[in-house]
Amino acid sequence: MSEDSPVDRKDEPYVFGQRHLTDDDAVWDHNAWDHVELDDEQMKLAEEKIATQKENPVTEFNKNLYNKNPARYWDLFYKNNENKFFKDRRWLKIEFPALFNATKPDAGPITIFEIGCGAGNTLFPILSENNNPDLKIIGADYSPRAVQIVKEHELFDPKHASAHVWDLANPDLTLPEGVAPHSIDIIVLVFVFSALSPNEWEHAINNMALLCKPGAQILLRDYGRYDMAQLRFKKNRLLDESFYVRGDGTRVYFFTEEELAQIFSKFTIGKIATDRRLMVNRQRKLKMYRNWVQAQFFAN
Repeated sequence: MSEDSPVDRKDEPYVFGQRHLTDDDAVWDHNAWDHVELDDEQMKLAEEKIATQKENPVTEFNKNLYNKNPARYWDLFYKNNENKFFKDRRWLKIEFPALFNATKPDAGPITIFEIGCGAGNTLFPILSENNNPDLKIIGADYSPRAVQIVKEHELFDPKHASAHVWDLANPDLTLPEGVAPHSIDIIVLVFVFSALSPNEWEHAINNMALLCKPGAQILLRDYGRYDMAQLRFKKNRLLDESFYVRGDGTRVYFFTEEELAQIFSKFTIGKIATDRRLMVNRQRKLKMYRNWVQAQFFAN
């Protein structure tokens, strides 16, 4: 890290929950349990579901259709859900404290870039707590509709924030207007990388390397392998290995920690971990296993 970088490597990147299930008979006592892994029987069922998905993939015609213009499907998503999907990500403060340390009055000049900003679910919680006169936060999404929603939000403050239509995976190394190379201190990727196809990953990595100052942080949270959402996919939804298309045409990939380490090998790994959670519907006696991956990388 360069000496003039305001990002502190000592920031703990995230802290997962601490409710442990030590007695199986107590599973229905709470709505959620932390650090719960699939047992052998559940893993066998998961593999069987994935095998069925592989036997019934998306047709080649539809695969080309969904991969040709993915931004179109996200634009339709935001058009259809404009007033429904905004969630205040309160967990950000616990798991990515560097984002909120940047809002302190004496934090100094810091630029945060939320890539795939959507409706601003990360951007606005940061802005709402900002006391740093030198903070800049940039939001970008390849959905024009999403960027419009951000700009029209009551908390959008042009003094500290800007929003742009931009494709992280563009192969031309073209940055958003007004964003200089190597000017970003923190990049945020929350459920964004999973929307890219594997053949877009290299372009995305190159663009992030161009954005980052030396020592800049990349903070990522995304879908993990065997997450409930992956196992729920039926026939004709598999685009490629671990890569699916939802009913609304948007795409999603499910990662392992090892894959993330390989994909982001151009950067230094701070931490990669899996947040495993058992969600419980106590009334219907249903168990739902969630797997999310989180990572912290540093630009070299």
